[in-house]
Amino acid sequence: MKTILLAILAVLGFFVPMILGGSGAVYAACVLIAIFAVMSYGLDIIVSDLGEVSLAHTVFFAVGAYTTALLSASAGFGPLLSLAGALLMALLVAALLGLVTLQLREFVFSLVTYAVAVVAATVAQNWSFLGGSDGLRGIPAFEISLLGFSARNDRELWPVAYLLLLAAIYVVSSFRRSRLGQAAMMVHLNPRLAVTSGVDPQRTRLQVFLLSAPITASAGWLYAYQRAYISADVLETYFLILMLTAVVVVGRRLLLGPLVGVTLILVQEKFFSFGGYVDKIILGSVLILTLSFLPSGLVGIFAPLRTLFARRQAPLGKPIPERS
Repeated sequence: MKTILLAILAVLGFFVPMILGGSGAVYAACVLIAIFAVMSYGLDIIVSDLGEVSLAHTVFFAVGAYTTALLSASAGFGPLLSLAGALLMALLVAALLGLVTLQLREFVFSLVTYAVAVVAATVAQNWSFLGGSDGLRGIPAFEISLLGFSARNDRELWPVAYLLLLAAIYVVSSFRRSRLGQAAMMVHLNPRLAVTSGVDPQRTRLQVFLLSAPITASAGWLYAYQRAYISADVLETYFLILMLTAVVVVGRRLLLGPLVGVTLILVQEKFFSFGGYVDKIILGSVLILTLSFLPSGLVGIFAPLRTLFARRQAPLGKPIPERS
C-alpha cells in the first residue's frame, strides 16, 4: 500500500509545473529546484548520516558540469556518455579526496575540504583548458538520438530533471535502509561501538563519500545542459551555502528535507526576490539562524506539539494522570 501511494505521489509530482500555470518561469524554477535538490542530496548523506561537514561538495558539482561541457562541446559525446564520464570523474576525485581527508575528523576535516574548494575555484578561473574566467561555451542541446528525445528549453528538460530527482531520492532512501547506511549511522553516533561491531570507520566513510560524489556530480551534468555553458562560478560559495541550508533548514535525515529546503530557497529567489545581493544575505542568514536557534530544523518547532499530542493519546481504559 505504501509503495502504491509513493508511486502515485511520484506521478503527480511530474505535473506540478503544469498545475502551477505551466509558464516558462515556472518550468525554469522547477528544473533548477530538481537540479539543486539532487546536488544537495549528495551532501545530505555526508552531513546527516556520516556526521561530517564537507565544504568541498561544490567541487563534485563542478566536476560533473565541467566534464559534461568538455565531453559534449569538444568531443561531441551525447548526454548518456557525458553522464557516464561525469560520474567516473566524480568517483576518481572523491577517491583521491577521500583518501586524503577522511582520516581527519570534524573541524579539521571541514577546513581541509574548504581549502580544496578554494584551490579548485582558483584552478578553474585560471586554467585555459577549462576556459579560464570565460568558461566553456557551445554545450549542445540535450538530445538522445536513440530515443528520439531532445530538450531545447526548460519545459522539454523537465522530464529529465524530474527523473534525475526521483533517482537521487531512491538512491538516498535505499542507502539509508542498507547495511552501509546503518554502518554510517553507527560510525556517526558511536564510533567505539562501530569498531567493536566489526565496522571499519575509515572504510565506511570512504564508501559513503564515493556514493555521495556521483549524486552531486549528476546535478552538475544536467546543470551544464540547462545553462549551455559552464564557468568557475559553479564553485562559488553561494552553491555551498545553498546545499548546507537545504540540508539543515527543514531537518536532517528527512528524505524530502533537501527537496523542500531547495524549494523554499528558490521560490523566494525566483518569485519574491529582493535583488541578488539581498537574496544571498537572506540565504546566509537563514543558515545562521537555523544552526543557532533551530538545530533540528523547522521540524523542531513542531516537536513540542508532537509530545503534547502523544501525551493526550492515553491507552484505552487508562485515564491520563493529573498533577496534584
